[in-house]
Amino acid sequence: MASHPSWRGHLRLALVSCPVALYPAVQDRATLHFHLINPKTGHRVRMVTRDAETNEDVSRADLVKGYEFKKDHFLLMDDADFEAARIESSSVMAVEKFVAATAIDPLYFDTSYHVGPDGHAGADVFVVLQAAIAKSGMLALSRLVMAQRERVIALSARGRGLIAHTLHEARDVNDADQPLDDLPRTRPDPEMVKLALQLIERQTGAYDPADWEDRYSARLREVIDTRLKGEGVTADQPMDAPEGNVIDLMASLKKSLGPGKSQPGKSQPARSRGKRARSR
Repeated sequence: MASHPSWRGHLRLALVSCPVALYPAVQDRATLHFHLINPKTGHRVRMVTRDAETNEDVSRADLVKGYEFKKDHFLLMDDADFEAARIESSSVMAVEKFVAATAIDPLYFDTSYHVGPDGHAGADVFVVLQAAIAKSGMLALSRLVMAQRERVIALSARGRGLIAHTLHEARDVNDADQPLDDLPRTRPDPEMVKLALQLIERQTGAYDPADWEDRYSARLREVIDTRLKGEGVTADQPMDAPEGNVIDLMASLKKSLGPGKSQPGKSQPARSRGKRARSR
């Protein structure tokens, strides 16, 4: 686990509690990082914190947070103000409800954290709570304060530990119908749907995260390597974008299935007939 937890406090179920810590479950290891460079000198560009009115440089260590209560008027906040706003979920994750694992739309899931006991004290309690949540197959809903905001979290069992998923609030999720304003309210052709289902069946398989690496970053690393060696690099030809929106969908579906593939209403020969066909 990471050496620095993102949150430390207690996990509480009714009158039972134990100290826990949250660690980021995901780390961005694949992203290439670039600096802004002055092309005339080849030097890095330094970002300067500067007073917007006096134009004087200000040390980052001297900066404080401010709330803009009206245009260009700020209420300065210090640590005591944020401490005064502490609520129970600042240090305690109290389970409020259990829901079915399928009850939450994946759209609401945000960031994931590994949850583990914070030290040896209370580890036996953590083991019991983890086992109970695992056997229930449910999600435990709770809250915690992180980065000056209370977040709803869903706890689920994973291995010997727990995973905490922060959830978006309903007000944070955009209306799903907005992009569909121009979608005609017509029923799809049943024959085309059957063809599309055949395509889905052909491309159905198991999910392996290792199969889905960032190909663009990999290609960009290749470009960097060749440039460092003083070599040139040739860009791959991009796939042709469809011209216009009017296509023969039925023909495209049949072409995607290829020759000899089953059509709607026609059954595929049984696999058991294969030996008989080869013996002829």
